[in-house]
Amino acid sequence: MLGVGRAGPLGRLDATEPGGAGNPDDVERDAWVVLNGVTGVGPVSFGRLVASFGSAAAVLWAARHPGAVARLVAATGSQDGGGPTLAPSAGAAIVAAARDPGRLLVPVRRSGLQVLTLADEAYPSRLRRVDLPPPVLFLHGDPAALDRARSVAIVGTRRPTGVGRATAGRIAEAVSGLGATIVSGLALGIDAAAHAAAVRLGTPTIAVIGGGHEHLYPAGHRGLARAIAAGGGAVVSEFAPDTTPTRGTFPRRNRIISGLADATVVVEAGARSGALTTAAWALEQGRGLYIVPGRLDDPAVAGCLAFLREAGPEARIVAGIPELLEDLGLFRDPVAAASDVACAPNGPRGTSAPRTSVRAVLTCLGPLERAVALEVVAGRGTVDELVLATGAAGAAVLGVLTVLEVRGLVLEAYGRYRAAGPLATAADTRRPRPARVRAA
Repeated sequence: MLGVGRAGPLGRLDATEPGGAGNPDDVERDAWVVLNGVTGVGPVSFGRLVASFGSAAAVLWAARHPGAVARLVAATGSQDGGGPTLAPSAGAAIVAAARDPGRLLVPVRRSGLQVLTLADEAYPSRLRRVDLPPPVLFLHGDPAALDRARSVAIVGTRRPTGVGRATAGRIAEAVSGLGATIVSGLALGIDAAAHAAAVRLGTPTIAVIGGGHEHLYPAGHRGLARAIAAGGGAVVSEFAPDTTPTRGTFPRRNRIISGLADATVVVEAGARSGALTTAAWALEQGRGLYIVPGRLDDPAVAGCLAFLREAGPEARIVAGIPELLEDLGLFRDPVAAASDVACAPNGPRGTSAPRTSVRAVLTCLGPLERAVALEVVAGRGTVDELVLATGAAGAAVLGVLTVLEVRGLVLEAYGRYRAAGPLATAADTRRPRPARVRAA
C-alpha cells in the first residue's frame, strides 16, 4: 500500500492535473486527500464529483478554470433529476483547495500516516460494502488488521460500572483468543477495556477515532493507541490528522466501527449513550447486534434494555460469553454438530436450541481454570485428584474451584466436584484432552 507524499512539490498546479507530473497513483491519491478535506464535501458529493469528472485529479483540474463553481455544483445533481448535493460555498472551497492543495496535504505528509482510498485494493472489504463508506481513511498501524477474517466490535458507555468494565474485558479476551479482531472507539470506559484486553493478549485491535490523529481524544489514551499500533492493530480515522474532534464527529465514526465488524456487542449503555448509535448502524448495515442486558432500573443499562425492547428479534441478548461465542460463529465443533444430527430421533434437529460446546465454555477461562474444569469433566472430582492431574498446588486448585463454583460451572457434594451449568450440558461427545499445568 502506498502512502501520500510522493507526487511532487506541494502546490504545483500540475501535481493534480490529469497527465501532469508525478506517479499517476500518487497524484490521484493526493487529489483524493485534497477533495476529501474540503468542508462541505460529504461521501455523496465526493462520489458524484469523481463519477462525473472521471477522477479526483480531474475534479481539481476543472476547479482551476472559469465557471468552476457552477460546474462542480451541477455535477452533483442526481441522474433522476434530483437537486445537487454540493452547496455553492463548498464548490468555492474546492476551487480554493485546488489552487492551494498544500494546505490540505502538508498535515497528512507531516503526520506520516498511511492513506487508504476507496480506489485502493487494500481498502477494507467490510467497510466497502456499507452505504456511503468514507472515501479516505488515515491509518497508523497495520492496514491488514482492517481486513482479517473475523472482526467483532465491542462498545459501551464512557462511565461503566466495575462489572461492565470487567465484562467488556472478558468478552474481548474470549473473542480475540479465538482469532477475531476487536474493533472499538478508543473512548474511556468500555472501549478502553476492550482494546486493553486485546493488547494484553497480543492480538490485533482496531481503534476508530472521532477526530484527527494529531488531536487524539482522550489524550490520556495516547499510550494505548501506540500499543495498539505496535501490537499489529491500527488506529484509523476518516478525518485528516489536523482535524479537531467535535460533538458532531464522534457519531460519524460510529458507522465505521460497526462497518469494520461482522457484529457489534454493546456491553453497557445509558439512555443517551453514543454506543446506541453504533448499534443502530450495525442493524442498518445488516451486521449482527448483540446486547448485554442488565438489572431493571439500573441507569447503566437503561439504553441497552430500551434498545432490546424496540429492536425486537434483530438484536440478540448476550446470555453468557460461551453462548455469545457460539452465536458469533467463532467456535464451531464438527464432532458436536455431527452428534446433534446422529442423536436426533428423526434426523437433524431443526427446532431444538443449539447446545454450547465444552470448548466454547472453556474459552473464557484462564489456563489453570480450564485445566481443572477439563479434569472435572473427565471424572476427577476430589481436590487430591485434581492436584495430581494438573500439577498445581492445593491452594491454587481450591481457589480455582471456588471461581468455577461462582461461575456456576461446578458443584461440590460430599467432597467431590462435578460439572454443572453450561459445562454439564455442553454438546461435546468427545471431551478435549486435559492439559497438565505446573505451578510456578
